[in-house]
Amino acid sequence: MLNQVQTIEKSTVKKTMRRILPFILVLYVVAFLDRVNMGYAALEMNADLALTSEAFGLLSGLFFISYFIFEVPSNLIMHKVGARLWISRIMISWGIVVILTGFIQSATHLYILRFLLGAAEAGFVPGIVLYLTYWFRSRERGRATALFFVALPLSALIGAPLSTWIMDTISWAGLAGWRWMFIMEGIPAVILGIVVLFYLSNKPANAKWLTQTEKSWLNGELEKERALSSKLNKTSHLDMIKDSKVWKLALFNIAGFIAVNALSYWMPTIIKSLSASSTTNMQIGWLAMIPSIIAIPSILFTGWNADRTNSHKWHLGACVTIAMLGFLGCAFVSTVPLMVLMLSITSAGLYGISGTFYAYITFFFSEATAPVGIALVSTLSSLGGFVGPMIMGIFNFTQAMFIIAGFLLISLITLTTLKLIPKNKTDIIDDSVTEVPN
Repeated sequence: MLNQVQTIEKSTVKKTMRRILPFILVLYVVAFLDRVNMGYAALEMNADLALTSEAFGLLSGLFFISYFIFEVPSNLIMHKVGARLWISRIMISWGIVVILTGFIQSATHLYILRFLLGAAEAGFVPGIVLYLTYWFRSRERGRATALFFVALPLSALIGAPLSTWIMDTISWAGLAGWRWMFIMEGIPAVILGIVVLFYLSNKPANAKWLTQTEKSWLNGELEKERALSSKLNKTSHLDMIKDSKVWKLALFNIAGFIAVNALSYWMPTIIKSLSASSTTNMQIGWLAMIPSIIAIPSILFTGWNADRTNSHKWHLGACVTIAMLGFLGCAFVSTVPLMVLMLSITSAGLYGISGTFYAYITFFFSEATAPVGIALVSTLSSLGGFVGPMIMGIFNFTQAMFIIAGFLLISLITLTTLKLIPKNKTDIIDDSVTEVPN
């Protein structure tokens, strides 16, 4: 009987990972590329639209203001109407906005479309993280979210040569290369949004690709975890909002958003500022790929090892420390090779945080509070996405590196105060039900 259960477990987990994870990875690659491709467009667009560094910093962060406003409502709608329909809507609408960006005629148009892009994409990341809780147990969630967040460095890896190649080689119909970059990179989002309608299943009960036995086993396992979670965590939205852990999680992740988005939007400009005047956009794109190459094994190893050792918190602390040291190192170098090296160290730490953190936060919410709780943490964190690019635009490079490192130090201190299991609830934990992560 035990062997039969293990066989069902193995086949179900394998099928679920193969069916869901590669597809949502592709979705997020397109999403993040469409979000940060303005960093590559800036190599030409800023001059065409007469944008100052301060204005570009504001434009880069403006996305997160509307993202902040609409993220929680978006997650609530997704929980009600289902992931298939809502994620499809998100992707089609943001793809249209990105395509329209290729036709802007002024900075005002860009301000409007960046705000609309944030509104269109709001809810995508917390929605997917919530969606993963419908399919994966806590012991697989670190690997699942890590693979999803591999999209962050992977989008840079793909986007760097792709975006700069489009800008350098395509100028059809008299449109500048940066305009074609927006148009051509917005189209896949619309196409994939349509595919989502036919590919995703909302929950295991709707999965035609699982047998009835596999569906029953998976639902049973997830129900056990939900039962334990409802004992450990708040079950009402009001109690959850009053819980200091929610605000600590958000404070921890704000620094991550500040750092990742500062890096994503400004890396091409940073490398260009240290390069020879004859360096092409394509060459800058190749150099910008190196930190992303380093980040991919970092994020995968961190998610896998956090699951294996059941120590998500310690992995997060190590990654924050590495990222902080990387930013401090960036402040003291002035050549392209050393800068790329320090950016690679920074990326290894920063991107290692992403997947593990979004697995970690799911342990703090019950089934009833997860849609709002995950979105609330992500929403508050997104304010860092507004601040990060602004810091790079307002302060000089060295000052900006120290400021971002300071935010990461605050993040590290906050992490040390987070405790998953309240002392008065340790007696209700049944190790035979599930293993509670650290």
